[in-house]
Amino acid sequence: MTPRFRHAARALLLDPDNHVLLVRFEFPTATVWGLPGGGLDVGETAEDGLRRELYEELGLTEFELGPHIWSREHVIPMITGHDGQQDQIHLVRIGRFDPEPTIGWDRLRAEFVHEIRWWSVPEIGAANDTLFSPRSLHRLVLDLLSQGAPPRPIDTGI
Repeated sequence: MTPRFRHAARALLLDPDNHVLLVRFEFPTATVWGLPGGGLDVGETAEDGLRRELYEELGLTEFELGPHIWSREHVIPMITGHDGQQDQIHLVRIGRFDPEPTIGWDRLRAEFVHEIRWWSVPEIGAANDTLFSPRSLHRLVLDLLSQGAPPRPIDTGI
């Protein structure tokens, strides 16, 4: 049987000092720091869904959506009934800001989001006991900063 994937759009938000904005997910089985964004509504494009998600989670309205740099597929049973998720990850260069979720913290917590903060690349690299999504986030960001956006999206693995 073919797995039924939830389609999602996420953003690698980088400030002028190359800090990365991450959200902390508290799942029943693990704490994971991941990229903001989320599932696409039926008929919604990745760009429209990402703009909606970044507005809801972070309060962002004005930003330039960069290229689709990474793709990620994770097979895992989800409470939505899906067999996993396929993420399309875009680069967003943006000035430093304080996230202000427009949907409120109660709704974010219902979606397993419990914290939002900026991380430096060295902090990500030194966080040995921390689970990131994608798992190779540190290497991926280092490669992006040294080589620029890839000509085609890179498969990040889980």
